[in-house]
Parts: sequence; structure tokens; C-alpha cells
Amino acid sequence: MKTRATPRPEGALLALRVQPRASRDAIVGWQDGALRVRVTAPPVDGAANAAVSVLLAEALGVPPSSISVVRGARGRDKVVRIRGLDEATLRSRVASRVDRAGGAGSHLSQATLGPNRPPRHPLP
Repeated sequence: MKTRATPRPEGALLALRVQPRASRDAIVGWQDGALRVRVTAPPVDGAANAAVSVLLAEALGVPPSSISVVRGARGRDKVVRIRGLDEATLRSRVASRVDRAGGAGSHLSQATLGPNRPPRHPLP
């Protein structure tokens, strides 16, 4: 699976798709090359960015100060830098967190969409 985690000497870069004001904080899974993340914080005064940093830090086992937004500070699509992790470690830690949370490995599952929502591409 092609993901947008890029190795760098100063830390790995990770593409995110963030959903602020969600009902709970969660790492949902990979979608279109970006890690989909939900946070309860509103997108006001950097609150959602701070919540994303805390959620990722907890999931990856790094301090929140090692996570910084490189691009997309005011949008849903972001690129963050995680200092102190290489790409392989980042991928394995994210994969274990997504699996424990019941998320999808490479797509959003029907369980994630909810019981009353049809799949995006129904079978013929």
C-alpha cells in the first residue's frame, strides 16, 4: 500500500486528513494515501491541531512536542513531522494502533461508515 510517510533526517513526514468536532478522538485508518484522524476539538485557535498532536503522540509513543504541523495548519489535509521516528517504525506503530481501534487497513469499512449509511460504491 502506498502511503505518504516520507523519511527525513529530522523525522518522518506523515500526510493526515483530520475531522474536527468528531464524537471521539480516533485514528480511523488509511484513505487515499493519508491517515484519517478524528478529534473532538473544534478547528478554532489551533485546538484541533493540538488535539491531533496529542492523539498521534499517544498512539506513536512519542512526546507531543516531537510532532509539528509542516503544512495545512488551517485545513483538514495536513502534513506533520514526527521527530525521532523512521518511516518503518512509524508505519508499524500506526498499523498496530489502527488494528486495535478496529479501523480499516487501507480503506474505510462499512462499520466506520455506520449502520444507516450505504457504501460509497454499492455492488451491481
